[in-house]
Amino acid sequence: MEILSQLWSLLGLLTVLQNVLPSQLLSLLHSSYETLTDFLSPHSYFEIPEFNGYCGVDLNDLYRHVHLYLNSVNHSAAAGCRRLTLSRSKSSNRISYTVAPNQTIHDTFEGHRLSWTHHVETVQDSLEEKRSFTLRLPKRQRQTLLSAYLSHVTARAEEFERVSRERRLFTNNGNGSFESGWVSVPFRHPSTFDTLALDPELKKQIKNDLTAFAEGREFYHRVGRAWKRGYLLYGPPGSGKSSLIAAMANFLCYDVYDLELTKVSDNSELRSLLIQTTNRSIIVIEDIDCSVDLTADRKTKKTTMTKSKTMRAKTASSSDCSKDESGRVTLSGLLNFTDGLWSCCGEERIIVFTTNHRDNVDPALVRCGRMDVHVNLGACGMHAFRDLVRNYLGLESHALFDAVDSCIRSGGSLTPAQIGEMLLRNRGDADVAMREVVSAMQTRMLTVAAAGGGGGGQWEQTDNEETVGGRSPESVLMMGSPENWDSLSWKKRKESGSNCDKKPKFLVRLKSLTKSESGRRVLTPEKSKSCNFPLF
Repeated sequence: MEILSQLWSLLGLLTVLQNVLPSQLLSLLHSSYETLTDFLSPHSYFEIPEFNGYCGVDLNDLYRHVHLYLNSVNHSAAAGCRRLTLSRSKSSNRISYTVAPNQTIHDTFEGHRLSWTHHVETVQDSLEEKRSFTLRLPKRQRQTLLSAYLSHVTARAEEFERVSRERRLFTNNGNGSFESGWVSVPFRHPSTFDTLALDPELKKQIKNDLTAFAEGREFYHRVGRAWKRGYLLYGPPGSGKSSLIAAMANFLCYDVYDLELTKVSDNSELRSLLIQTTNRSIIVIEDIDCSVDLTADRKTKKTTMTKSKTMRAKTASSSDCSKDESGRVTLSGLLNFTDGLWSCCGEERIIVFTTNHRDNVDPALVRCGRMDVHVNLGACGMHAFRDLVRNYLGLESHALFDAVDSCIRSGGSLTPAQIGEMLLRNRGDADVAMREVVSAMQTRMLTVAAAGGGGGGQWEQTDNEETVGGRSPESVLMMGSPENWDSLSWKKRKESGSNCDKKPKFLVRLKSLTKSESGRRVLTPEKSKSCNFPLF
């Protein structure tokens, strides 16, 4: 009782002194007390407010990083906190938690114990709240720990934000010159590298290249190159080009921008659309050889060069050319889009072109520095077929695997889309599905044999579709100079001595024209000829 009475007497004395002493003296005594406490305490404290300054407008980015970091730490660290606030947004399926007001969560870094305290105070005569995090760390190691630990917090928060946020699929709406030229929907494509029907070695090469690109910020800055990467995906329809793009986006957690060139009016709008794209994104232009007539630029220039005999004629032709180019996307504009000065307005971007025929794409678009990696997606090989059977039927082996392997080696391979449709249609009975696949491959072999003996298929071989020793094509990845690939392709084409080279090209073209109602070749995968690519 005596102790309590003395305590009450001390509190009464402090109350009297607070009312009697001037405010300046009280402030001095309070600061002296805090200084003495800090001197005797073995810890240092750092406050991180929610907003910078006193206006409450500029959000403190470090506060946001701390909030994300505390969501990314292991649940064992949060187990020591008595109260947590759980939440889930509409744009994410992930449940996030934050430290409840005036609660503390502990963390460890380089063997040292640290703690975060979430302070929430109500502003007097207002409904607003003042939020902040307080970091406590050992005083003796604060000089070495603070900078390294905050860098660790920032890196972990950015990685958590990249992985946990909802990815979007964008497409241009034809208003690229305005503030927002893109519209988007949630990107929820299920394709991954685990479900993709590709050769395991090719999967490994692509994943290693994507990982090196995503982790190459310092490398690209050090060598003075824009932090971007170009991919050219080419192969017959149904070979998995779109699925590979979706798998790349899911692997890197990037947004996807599907650029429709036919909706772009001119080069200025194309640049505006590029500026509006975000970092960590994949910009896709599908069927680049069919989107716009890019080869018309070179033909126009050649025509104007032959007709320009006088200075007046040169001036007139250049003005006509400028008028023609002002109302459409030109090859020059697309080149600047992929590898010009405007291509470095953002970071960590991947540009993907797709085409069914690589030789139809202008060589300027596919050179190194623009399309750095060329992925040849051919027909389905045995490794890819096993992946399809595993995904669709849940089987690791089957009695007809040897028959399928024999058909593939004999030139009866099909595209992954064709095989996937058969397996999907008969997924309830694995034996029926496998027999249908074998039957389709045998029919394909007979079609190829008949075409080789003088018959014609609707899918005639083009310059980049060759038969190498009668073997079925598989997907391959190529890097380096495209000129070297063309020379190697020509050598293999000469060594193979295929029957297509011996046929008169005029009869082949005439036959393809007569089988098309529109006057062009009809590309029907079910009745087409095997599209074989050289293996490098």
